[in-house]
Amino acid sequence: MDKVLLKVNPLHSPQQFLVGEHLGAGLSLKPEHLDDILVLPVKNSASDNNLWFEVHTENYFVAGGPRLAYLRAIRENYNISFHGVGGSLGADLKAMPAHTKRVKALIDEFQPSLVSEHAVWSKANGKYFADLMPLPRTQDALKSLINGIDCYQSGIGRSILIENPSNYLDFISDMDEPQFLVEAAKRSGCGLLIDINNLYISSKNTGVDALNYLKQIPAELVGEIHIAGHDPDPELGDSLLIDSHAAAVAPPVWNLLEAALNLFGHRPVLVERDANIPSFGELMNERETAQHYLNQCQLQNNLSTLNKKVIS
Repeated sequence: MDKVLLKVNPLHSPQQFLVGEHLGAGLSLKPEHLDDILVLPVKNSASDNNLWFEVHTENYFVAGGPRLAYLRAIRENYNISFHGVGGSLGADLKAMPAHTKRVKALIDEFQPSLVSEHAVWSKANGKYFADLMPLPRTQDALKSLINGIDCYQSGIGRSILIENPSNYLDFISDMDEPQFLVEAAKRSGCGLLIDINNLYISSKNTGVDALNYLKQIPAELVGEIHIAGHDPDPELGDSLLIDSHAAAVAPPVWNLLEAALNLFGHRPVLVERDANIPSFGELMNERETAQHYLNQCQLQNNLSTLNKKVIS
């Protein structure tokens, strides 16, 4: 076996990915909603101010202007996370140092609570494809992903979370996806971002058992959860679901979120929306639903702790 597959990051510890555990439900930060956010009443209590916002890191690779000015204004009152879409951790790492240099500059200024990327490939032979393509789950692909994560984390000086992909086709693999991601995390020192919508799409498109998938993920590796909407393929209908982020969160995804929280405990949950953007109030309603699930999870945790104290 290649030596890189035996590497374990010495900084890895079971608790390091719970840095965002105090956060509640968050929203994707969209230009259409910036003014709505800036007029929200600012809460003094951390427990009341658990709303947070996520941005796609590459959208802020600019030297100045209104985009950065708005982000600075948002950051004054809210926690933020950086979610990369251009890292291509699984392949073609030649441009990684230049890329992570720009990411690190943003991290140094904004101090995000969470930093994440996708466990995918999107570059080959120096060409960038505007898509997040799943990796073949082979030993060679695992080695490439570990190298990519290591390069990214070394470049920015901190651990990241990697997100499970949406799958549209099944293919022959050396290992199941949970095993693939957990091995990559343990050997690179990164954590996991579990995208519930991606998992649901994969379960419908390829027959993955979503609940069994979640049960294979060690809770201590999970630092964040995403939920989003999806759409049926225009030609194939519900037999092929598309990760569009252009619709409201579907009931089965909410159910799977509840199952994930029961397994992992309280984790920051992001409601993603990247197309067909509704009003800020409509998105906040979805966010409140996600917060309700988190509140129920916290209540169950508190009751469990109380029961243990009574028994002891």
